[in-house]
Amino acid sequence: MINEKMFALGDEPSAIRVLFAYGLKRKAEIGADRVFDYSIGNPSVPAPPQVAEVAKRLLDSDPVALHGYTPSAGAPDVREAVASHISRRYDVSASASNVYLTHGAAAALAISIAAITVPDDEVIVISPYFPEYKTWIDQFQCTIVEVPAAQPSFQPDIEALAQAIGPKTSAVIINSPNNPVGAVYTKKSLDDLAALLTKKEEELGRQIYLISDEPYRLISYGAEIPWVPCIYPRTIVCNSFSKSLSLPGERIGYIYVADQMDNDAETSLAIAGAGRALGYICASVLFQRILKECIDLPSDVESYRENRKLLTEGLGALGYEYVEPDGAFYLWVKALEPDAKAFSERAKQFELLLVPSDSFGVTGWVRLSYCIAKDTIVNSMPAFKALMESYK
Repeated sequence: MINEKMFALGDEPSAIRVLFAYGLKRKAEIGADRVFDYSIGNPSVPAPPQVAEVAKRLLDSDPVALHGYTPSAGAPDVREAVASHISRRYDVSASASNVYLTHGAAAALAISIAAITVPDDEVIVISPYFPEYKTWIDQFQCTIVEVPAAQPSFQPDIEALAQAIGPKTSAVIINSPNNPVGAVYTKKSLDDLAALLTKKEEELGRQIYLISDEPYRLISYGAEIPWVPCIYPRTIVCNSFSKSLSLPGERIGYIYVADQMDNDAETSLAIAGAGRALGYICASVLFQRILKECIDLPSDVESYRENRKLLTEGLGALGYEYVEPDGAFYLWVKALEPDAKAFSERAKQFELLLVPSDSFGVTGWVRLSYCIAKDTIVNSMPAFKALMESYK
């Protein structure tokens, strides 16, 4: 007998991955230069050269030592490097014991949700949101509670969140810079959210965690990105280097339980236990070692800034409506009909691969990932024009 829940997940994979797979197929059929693939957040910017330099040096070292197990939470010196990085960058005290190295942000989020929930709890997300949040929340027999972001700013709607938080709420997940919109949560928004969570903890007599999903933290276009644990102490940070260092396939990231939390030691042990239960232990040792030496490298934001300018100016000239992104590398574009799935399907006729917003928890939009070759953006404009004209 198979697990029917797991079968259903396998039978209906992520809409983003489905479109990405379709793009690979079309590129093989008609040529990559004729397919305008905005489906997945797969950085076209190469990893910094230091990554390859460190990797080559490490591969020439003792292979037994290099490829051997580390403790489940990661090598102590690498955890210390992450804690030191956090301390330097955000001028806070960060303990290595509160760092857990993970197989990317996906594992970090799954572990964090498992660690702080029990069946029948509720986890609040701000829509639109990364679709896999729902998968992980469902997996641990919890209920996802979707709270729409305030529009047109796409900041957290504090009044709506106040109505949504109840006696079963265990956590709120935030993602800033945001996937799929590109919004960056302001200091005021986060201050207001922290005040609300503190008030609700007192009213409800239970701990409410803030899970801050931060793989795009280093990709912003001038907006301030506050360090969340300094605003709300009961914060768990989930981060990865998939986007900032262009290492999506290497799956290296971390969980950081804020030292400012009044139960940080207890929470860190729950994180370790959840990692053990899920089998997310001993992240790639090679990339742990690379991370130790490359953690302070900057992200190549300028390439994304140029792509953002090309895409927004091009679509704006054609009459498309979109949300100006302050961070990440996604453009949230209004579909030309209420049914985003139908719009996405029509876009395929012009070899445009646009992710419909339905899986992000809202209707009527599409997400464009612009971490792609500049030529693809430029060459796609006639296709966007033809798509627009097809609705007239």
